[in-house]
Amino acid sequence: MLAARPALLRDALDRSLAYLGGITDRPVAPAADCVERLDELDFDLPATGLAAMDMLSRLDSIGSPATVASNGPRYFGFVIGGALPAAQAAAWLSVAWDQNAALTVMSPVAARLTAVALGWITDLLGLPAGTSGGFVTGASMANATCLAAARDAMLARHGWDAAGQGLTGAPPVTVVVGAEVHTTVRKALGIVGLGRDRAVVLPADGQGRIDPRDLPALSGPAIVCLQAGNVNTGASDPFGPLIEWARGQTAWVHVDGAFGLWAAASAGQREQVAGLADADSWATDCHKWLNTTYDCGVALVRDPDTLRAAMAASASYLPGAAAEAMGVTPQSSQRARGIEVWAALATLGRDGVAELVDRGCRLARRFADGMRAAGFDVLNDVVLNQVLVSFGSPEQTDAVIAAVQQEGTCWCGPTTWHGVRAMRVSVSGWSTTEDDIDRSVAAVVKCARLADG
Repeated sequence: MLAARPALLRDALDRSLAYLGGITDRPVAPAADCVERLDELDFDLPATGLAAMDMLSRLDSIGSPATVASNGPRYFGFVIGGALPAAQAAAWLSVAWDQNAALTVMSPVAARLTAVALGWITDLLGLPAGTSGGFVTGASMANATCLAAARDAMLARHGWDAAGQGLTGAPPVTVVVGAEVHTTVRKALGIVGLGRDRAVVLPADGQGRIDPRDLPALSGPAIVCLQAGNVNTGASDPFGPLIEWARGQTAWVHVDGAFGLWAAASAGQREQVAGLADADSWATDCHKWLNTTYDCGVALVRDPDTLRAAMAASASYLPGAAAEAMGVTPQSSQRARGIEVWAALATLGRDGVAELVDRGCRLARRFADGMRAAGFDVLNDVVLNQVLVSFGSPEQTDAVIAAVQQEGTCWCGPTTWHGVRAMRVSVSGWSTTEDDIDRSVAAVVKCARLADG
């Protein structure tokens, strides 16, 4: 097995490069017959395993055609951008390293690059000095991690040890969210025991931003959840007045910014998220706008001690765990996500990250302009990288979306915004060009005309 490893890995590399070489020209969604062939990979576990080369050949020939080209230039679903070449190369190398990033003693290189990458992120986003955190699977877990720290810190102020005693008998924690809060925040609230449906809901405007007027008085432990980058419109809450109000209520302020937080890295977009640095915690993703591989989220907290208190793990065989990656995140053993984040940031530099964000915004506006020019309704102010398009009735809009996905030039998903069915376009890929936008607009218009009869 050891002797065969070089040939196996070279074959995997050749297959990977061949796959990536065709990603631009293939239909974005896989053909139905390719998906049906996946049944060939569902067989009884053999007593004697397949030869590794045969396994890889089978996996490639059946699996590769059944993938979605979400790492290509015309995938506009779910804020998925595809991995930067530098991030992908670093990921390949880090897989060869096969490091567990839980403790420095397990991987000095993973620990150092994680620390450097976290420092670069906090600097890029203009967060307070001393802010720290850890890499997790994505924004769902980043939100849960930050909200666990918020829960414990707020209860500690009222004399309750949540980490030690749990929530039974604890003072109730008031949670405040906006009417357009993302589902991952509600999911995280359920995970940390604060309840998906107990939150005080503040009204939002037509773009999904919390209305900062007539804010309620809060009492007892409280957490206010704000948003950078609405998942439909891209709009962000007005952080200045909302955080000022929350501070007056002695509440913890958490910002959910899976992709929108990266607006802070661009001088051209920074004003949209002005004031967010005054919060107490932030959740974002690197596998969205930064274009690292899946999965990679970041939980960041102004006071790292609160995070360590909530995530503490100790045992006689875990030297210094409280100050390590496993002491600031929910997971113990963990993939060394910081390595490819370091690679992406080191390669892009400060200007490259800003351009990545700015270009996504420019291309989103170009897509919206194309839709308007064709006579279709764009439902949102295109302030970031999100575009909502209606093609008429809900049935007509769904028919256009289905036709676009079937046609294959690009991929856009459905959503409902303020009762209106819409096509949701998320532009966040490093490889997307103006030509890709124009080709996609033309394809969408053609599908819409055909669906209209």
